[in-house]
Amino acid sequence: MAVKYIFFTGGVVSTVGKGVTAAAVGRLMKERGFAVGVQKLDPYINVDPGTMSPYQHGEVFVLDDGSETDLDLGHYERFIDISLNTVCNVTTGQVYAEVIGKERRGDYLGGTIQVIPHITNEIKHRIGLVAKTTGAEVVLVEIGGTVGDIESLPFLEALRQMRGDLGRENCMYIHVTWLPHIGATKELKTKPTQHSVRELRSIGISPDMIVARSDHPVKQEVCEKIALFCDVEERAVVPLITSPILYEVPLQLENLGVGDYIIERLGLITRRKPDWQEWEWLVSEERRSKPQVNIALVGKYVELHDAYFSVREALDHAALALGIEVKIVWVQSSDLERDRNWDSIQNADGILVPGGFGSRGVEGKIQAIKYAREKEVPYFGLCLGMQLMVVEFGRYLLNSEEPNSTEFDRSTPYPVIDLMPDQRTIADLGGTMRLGLYPCNLQPKTKAAAAYQKDFVEERHRHRFELNNSFRDTLAKGGMLFSGISPDGRLVEIIELIDHPFMLATQFHPEFLSRPNRPHPLFLAFLDAVRKQVGERMDRVNSFELVEEILEQKKTKNEFK
Repeated sequence: MAVKYIFFTGGVVSTVGKGVTAAAVGRLMKERGFAVGVQKLDPYINVDPGTMSPYQHGEVFVLDDGSETDLDLGHYERFIDISLNTVCNVTTGQVYAEVIGKERRGDYLGGTIQVIPHITNEIKHRIGLVAKTTGAEVVLVEIGGTVGDIESLPFLEALRQMRGDLGRENCMYIHVTWLPHIGATKELKTKPTQHSVRELRSIGISPDMIVARSDHPVKQEVCEKIALFCDVEERAVVPLITSPILYEVPLQLENLGVGDYIIERLGLITRRKPDWQEWEWLVSEERRSKPQVNIALVGKYVELHDAYFSVREALDHAALALGIEVKIVWVQSSDLERDRNWDSIQNADGILVPGGFGSRGVEGKIQAIKYAREKEVPYFGLCLGMQLMVVEFGRYLLNSEEPNSTEFDRSTPYPVIDLMPDQRTIADLGGTMRLGLYPCNLQPKTKAAAAYQKDFVEERHRHRFELNNSFRDTLAKGGMLFSGISPDGRLVEIIELIDHPFMLATQFHPEFLSRPNRPHPLFLAFLDAVRKQVGERMDRVNSFELVEEILEQKKTKNEFK
């Protein structure tokens, strides 16, 4: 069978939901028995998002092979339950770097290098690598940005050419647009969608399907109008209403007949009947009222929740499995340094410190970790959250404020966290950290081993600094347990405190491997510890209230003399 390609473009506004739509369509195809590959084409000139501010780009999602990619690849992996590789995220920076490199080597034999054909050929070559490296039968390709952006023109031109290269029967174009709602007249307007499709058609691409996103119900006559003016079949106009539950989107698309339409349009034959029982359970559990726990997420980018997207999802996955609801309390770590917002920490049932870079807000995170240790509040640290747990514990053991990471204080006499030896001479920031999947041996009779139920795991990393082995003995004598260690014994991957209900942190990023139907074991263990502690506290409160009630009843009956 020839490889089939589905191309996703966006119109009217950015952040319209192309990534989630593409991921959901990928799930539709997987449920029908096809091997699915996904790729994101990003128009920005950065080589990858690894050096970009989370405020501008959101989370950097890391793959098994160490590629630093767009957060949409997290959607793809979680929805479709696949592992992607480096060819699945392409940027303008990568394309131009490759073409210029070839020109410098003389590969073009002195020819003039142009956008067409050299840049577009490189883009098409990279699109073709997805099927070759993953064995995908259906490849979904999402183009970042919005039709009309000057940056995305080479990508759109490459997609136009692919229709001729592949044949119309092997490629399909899905355009995702936004229907603005006019409050005064209480109506949805289709004109922006019409203009967006006109812009796309001027490039030479006619969409086969239009996904019309809206926060409001879309009437049939609106779909009919879009079909008429945009020259698509009425059943190919898909009204996709915003859902508060992310994982409901595949079910919405299935109910709207999107999967069957794609199968028909691409000339495929469904291999098995889709089974949505697991997803229906997920959605029903999300809707069900459940006991709530408050998790204080202490970070420096909390104003933009997308900076911690995978952490949010991993917490949600584990909460669903445990039958509880997580309310994330976003705590700006810099506020804690100024004695602000401490109520959020003191009222939290659990504290989580995620990854990050730079010194801003670090002392606030350390204060939150100290509070978790002293008050025996369940704590979970990720990457920097582990390193700062070591710093805080070192300060406690040595009764000094001097222990630190050399990332923040190069002259500290107690560098409990330090650069890896092979990182000391590196000057470039991009793509030079310990990145991707690395092995870890779990030590028996530890909370980590109990959570994983195995003695060996592989997890995704993104960091430069490590626990300094010179301080291992001091930390261990004080009560720190190194429950996860690299196979060669050089690197500490997981730490725990012995005399604490749950204080565990990882050098890696477990959130990247969590799935809605397969929560990460460490997130499960963390929330289970939170749930148990909340339950015990409620039991004590209830027992106290019961005793008070009995005493009051006895007083009423004059049973006390």
